[in-house]
Amino acid sequence: MRRPSPTSAAPLGQPLFLLNLKAYPSSIGRRADTLLGLLEQASQEYGVPSALAPSLPDLGRLADRARLPVLAPHIDSRAAGAATGWVVPEAVAAAGAAGSLLNHSERPISPEEVARCVERLRALKLAAVVCARTPAEAGRLARERPPYLAIEPPELIGGKVSVSRARPEVITEAVLAVRAVSPRTSVLCGAGIHDRGDVRKALELGARGVLVASAVATSPRPKSALAELFRGF
Repeated sequence: MRRPSPTSAAPLGQPLFLLNLKAYPSSIGRRADTLLGLLEQASQEYGVPSALAPSLPDLGRLADRARLPVLAPHIDSRAAGAATGWVVPEAVAAAGAAGSLLNHSERPISPEEVARCVERLRALKLAAVVCARTPAEAGRLARERPPYLAIEPPELIGGKVSVSRARPEVITEAVLAVRAVSPRTSVLCGAGIHDRGDVRKALELGARGVLVASAVATSPRPKSALAELFRGF
């Protein structure tokens, strides 16, 4: 079921649970379908708006069947047309995506490219979730006024200790930096989010949601992992 194109300042919902599947062997292909179903069940059970960012080859199939927003993991600002191998925004829109992640630490782009991509998504009424590594970078990228900005120190991504516990000042400083520039941008907290305490602490520090990956995508019991995280809301 295709989702309508978002238009509001917070088109994916608040507080938001965003699951990034990356390209783990445990989260691609038909395994991504299973994780989507589990995320939909948890989102409905706990009443928390949720979205999914699968690998690009899975994007169209999942967006077509999803009952929640599905995001591309990356786009390029390249114009639609003679652009073999590039991920143009029009293509992800045609696939049914509700928006895209941008500038993840595993797929970084320049600030100029972030600006171009945010504008391209905005023109198509799609949501941008811009990732930043530091509060200073978050403040700079917030000037593009994306609806969402995720703060994720790269050294904590995929680890067992969350940023909300290891470096809580990163979240509070990022929230302040973003609000000073773009008050309507919702800050998400990522990097090492593994349990309800991590989620609860992130929200207490001013985040409006979380960006989660390995805690669910590589878990041998993803249903239980999702339930534990959603209880933090």
